[in-house]
Amino acid sequence: MLEARAISCVKGDRLLFEDFNLQLQRGEICQVHGGNGAGKTSLLRILCGLSLPDSGEVFWNGSSIRQDPGHLHCDLAYIGHSCGLKMDLTASENLAFSLTMQSASASASIDKAIARVGLSGSEDLLCRLLSAGQRRRVAIARLYLTRAPLWVLDEPLGAIDADGVQDIETTLDAHLAENGMVILTSHQPIHLEPTAVRAVHLRN
Repeated sequence: MLEARAISCVKGDRLLFEDFNLQLQRGEICQVHGGNGAGKTSLLRILCGLSLPDSGEVFWNGSSIRQDPGHLHCDLAYIGHSCGLKMDLTASENLAFSLTMQSASASASIDKAIARVGLSGSEDLLCRLLSAGQRRRVAIARLYLTRAPLWVLDEPLGAIDADGVQDIETTLDAHLAENGMVILTSHQPIHLEPTAVRAVHLRN
């Protein structure tokens, strides 16, 4: 279980949010809503242990991630706004590198993951030569390789066409059916069956 207890975040001299609480269980998905500057990305980074809250605590399976961040990170797949790609590596090389950093699923195949995101034929291009949408697809391909139970996704549908969105939704459905959990931000609605998407609102 992922749990946030009374966390707050201040950026500069502005309070983004305070006293935020969340419990995310196996098989659940939560979509964070809020306007630009509400703190959605900051919240996801705190939940991943990439940033510290100004107050409050985040727990993974009962352990504080502040005291033991590695306990969470081995169970986490995170895709942020920047995609986290090395621009002087190819798409295939980036995915191979990501597999050294996390547990791979039993059926992990880099070639199949690249095909699923529609990049067959571009796998040997350096990522700096890919478009923003193609780079996003490389980042999404990590989800087809990992067995991490917790997925934290910042705008995963950005720059993805309708077929790609449907494929991501199918992947989310399958992950939740296997008792995975997801927390994400998206300006687009997420359509899943049969799981209900729980909404959390940040107000600025």
